[in-house]
Amino acid sequence: MGYFIAYENLFSTWIEKGLKDSELRSRVSDALSAFTRNISPTEKKLFENIFITLQTGLSKLVGEAAISKLLHLINEIPMDSQQDYDVLGFIYEYLISNFAANAGKKAGEFYTPHEVSLLMSEIVAYHLRDRETIQIYDPTSGSGSLLINIGKCAARYMGEGDNILYYAQELKENTYNLTRMNLIMRGILPANISIRKGNTLKDDWPYFEEDDHVNTYTLLCVDAVVSNPPYSQHWDPKHKENDPRYSAYGLAPEGKADYAFLLHSLYHLESDGIMTIVLPHGVLFRGNEEGAIRKNLIEKNNIDAIIGLPANMFFGTGIPTIIMVLKKQRDNTDVLIIDASKGFIKEGEKNKLRACDIKRITDVVKERSSVEKFSKVVSQDEIRANDYNLNIPRYVDSSSKSENYDIFACMFGGIPDDELSDFKPYWDAFPDLKNALFISDNGSHYRLNIGGGYCNLKTAVYSHPSVLSFFSSYKSAFQTLNDELKEELISNMLTLNIAQEEAILSDTMLFPRLSEFPLIDRYHAYQLLDDEWVKIAADLEVIRTEDFNAIKKVDPNMVMKKKKGTEKEVEVQEGYKGHILPFELVQKVLLSEELSTLTKLKARLSEISGECEALLDELSEEDKEQDFINEDKNAFVLKKVKNAINDGREPETLLILKKAEALLTEEKDLKKQIKNSSAALNSRTKETIEKLSDDEARELLRQKWITPITESVLSLADKVVADFVGKLENLCKKYETTFSDNESEINETERSLTSLLGDLTGNETDIKGIAELKKLLAGE
Repeated sequence: MGYFIAYENLFSTWIEKGLKDSELRSRVSDALSAFTRNISPTEKKLFENIFITLQTGLSKLVGEAAISKLLHLINEIPMDSQQDYDVLGFIYEYLISNFAANAGKKAGEFYTPHEVSLLMSEIVAYHLRDRETIQIYDPTSGSGSLLINIGKCAARYMGEGDNILYYAQELKENTYNLTRMNLIMRGILPANISIRKGNTLKDDWPYFEEDDHVNTYTLLCVDAVVSNPPYSQHWDPKHKENDPRYSAYGLAPEGKADYAFLLHSLYHLESDGIMTIVLPHGVLFRGNEEGAIRKNLIEKNNIDAIIGLPANMFFGTGIPTIIMVLKKQRDNTDVLIIDASKGFIKEGEKNKLRACDIKRITDVVKERSSVEKFSKVVSQDEIRANDYNLNIPRYVDSSSKSENYDIFACMFGGIPDDELSDFKPYWDAFPDLKNALFISDNGSHYRLNIGGGYCNLKTAVYSHPSVLSFFSSYKSAFQTLNDELKEELISNMLTLNIAQEEAILSDTMLFPRLSEFPLIDRYHAYQLLDDEWVKIAADLEVIRTEDFNAIKKVDPNMVMKKKKGTEKEVEVQEGYKGHILPFELVQKVLLSEELSTLTKLKARLSEISGECEALLDELSEEDKEQDFINEDKNAFVLKKVKNAINDGREPETLLILKKAEALLTEEKDLKKQIKNSSAALNSRTKETIEKLSDDEARELLRQKWITPITESVLSLADKVVADFVGKLENLCKKYETTFSDNESEINETERSLTSLLGDLTGNETDIKGIAELKKLLAGE
């Protein structure tokens, strides 16, 4: 790998010797120095000073056994290469993302949100899918996550990660070290990594070896470039007119380097390569120098696709951004424009792409398709007609349909035909349903044709033959899904390719079935699959790492609790939990009687609480101030209740207190029973898991992995019909009350009020005022 670490400098050696922090501090320092001395000359550029941040920051690790605690934590990380993913690399990425979330504006300098990185990676990897070897380059590499994700995605298609060459360039030293560390710790061969610390815009990638500029000169051209450069950064374009990176397109303005980064990336692309770059929206429509560059990119046919992302996705900025996909040579001349700004989930203060959003975008890019309200394939002529303005709303209208009101229906009632026509996909899927629900008044407006009005709409829809047929067909289409998933996931759990499996499940088992049911959003179904696949993949990794018997293991259930008499929290064991199998599942399937008994006890405990509340309400306000009620006035105090009974009270109060005493005594006994039963059930569950047969273990895995998938996918049919009924009910309510009805109600109210006014009495001025009000109500 290009370096050597002596036995005495290994974490495991230090832990084995039980060294104290004071000793460890010097050991770590000595080990880092030894590492630098023992770098192979051929890899010196890659590894030299890679630990400089740790060396200079070692003194900042203070506190009670800080270094020792870190060593023990790191020592628990499995790094034995049995996993299908890199655990240490995952942790590193996790820490970087959490640091970015708290780093304010500086976060954008080194971190691209993982989901955006995945989206870019899927697009690039698909383009490179047929190649045996690839070279990828990030000129503003930050932490290196973009390169790593593309490498992973490409390896899924290639099946060989060692055939990928990585090039990265970064300006700031700490961030440059982040890139190096992130790439190296992923097990990428040092010979496949070329990283440079330098100013991308000022100094192009060096085409030569430091000791031989003339004979080693070569232009770096790669298969893919990925980049998330700093947005609208200031740069110096002076004397760059003849720079081959920019000369054919133009120079970006001094105050906005966005197109400078883009042209640099494009310059280093092979003729059949692809690049993706994150940029602010302004690059799509800003004029002057940027407008000229944009025109040249379009006329030279370099822009392949533009993807509008949701706002507030990136750390350090809330502005909406885009991903631009470019190629040097293309077979087509149009531009695919996607408005993906509406598809996201809010997570904390940030918006985040879901798995279904990434899948929807990548499918449209792969198929190059126009989808209403989402994407459009735009010709060069249309772009020219718009003066090379690529602002997304000019081409894709993703806005929701505005609420309209039909004047005739507002005045006379009925439902306009054009508003019923908005439900065309449902009428196509459910033949004759429209005619069964509605009858036409005049050819342009309809009325409900079912008894009881829209209150019975749900019953009418769900009982219609076409809807019943839809449910039956949908259920039939997924009838064998459970068995197919069992064969694929359970039978092949030790051999399937975890990285590729989710795509196999969606493309061979899910999407083909859903193609028969256009009302079901296949990306909604994909998200349900992905939600479960994340859990399944984690379990598979554990089973692969530890073997099949990991299913039959339990772990101590460690929880944080406050140390008695202090505010300090300590970790203590509270029973056990399944290593893979949840205790709740095992109890539900194999210990149902014991679970049922415990559930009944808990239900009775809940009932007692309600009954005590009811008794509290029966007490007088005076009794509620007595000491047998707690300070919050919401519960009885058992000891005080007993004393009050013995002291003697009013008969009504005494009766309530005796009932309360009985309930509180029962509650106390129940809590003891529940505690003992819970402990016994926990112990029994532990024994049950540890003694599972292989067949029982597989069946429980099926219920954990497969049942949630099949149940959630099957539920989509009912959800789509329920949504349809809800929309129909709202439409019927919209025109239920006409203007005429409102006018009649107003008149009737005025008449009633006038009649009531006539019954009023008062002095002379009051009567005159009332008389005038009656005239106004009468319209005089």
